[in-house]
Amino acid sequence: MFTGIIEAVGVVEKIERKGSNIDFTLTCPFTNELKIDQSVAHSGCCLTVVEIKNDQYVVTAINETLEKTNLGKWEIGSMVNLERCMKMDGRLDGHIVQGHVDKTGEVVGIENKDGSYFVTIKYDSDGDFVTVPQGSITLNGISLTVAKSEGFQFSVAIIPYTWEFTNMQHLKIGDKVNLEFDIIGKYIARLINKQNGNK
Repeated sequence: MFTGIIEAVGVVEKIERKGSNIDFTLTCPFTNELKIDQSVAHSGCCLTVVEIKNDQYVVTAINETLEKTNLGKWEIGSMVNLERCMKMDGRLDGHIVQGHVDKTGEVVGIENKDGSYFVTIKYDSDGDFVTVPQGSITLNGISLTVAKSEGFQFSVAIIPYTWEFTNMQHLKIGDKVNLEFDIIGKYIARLINKQNGNK
């Protein structure tokens, strides 16, 4: 369980394909605090630490993860938003985030609003994924509030701090981003679809 509040940005140091899986080696400011078998959200995708070597650690992405996320597009030097799982005695500063990426979206707009940024994302939907104004969305692991929502497209407003201290500052038009939709919204959408005989 996560909150969508990014702790640090890590760097991909090595990429090794093993069958249909990929081992990613990363460095980050808190590598020395990690433990084997610990869950860490990587740009919103929960991965398990399988190895630690000095200031580097290794996680494995299986084929299903690679198909649903943008991890397959990572390269050596890619910047990755990182968050360790939440402590039950802490404050929930973002919203309830599972670290299970639902799908990717495409960046279709980036607008500088005199220091803050307005980013627009479009996505394909099968009916179970919706956004609403002032609702929550997780974008590359970051808990954000939906500023505008229409059809299968939404926009978020990003404050300068979030822009500067996450990998958002490297976004370009056409980039794929990891999306995790609000868990409550997903349950409601699924129930409505069932009632309507869609699923």
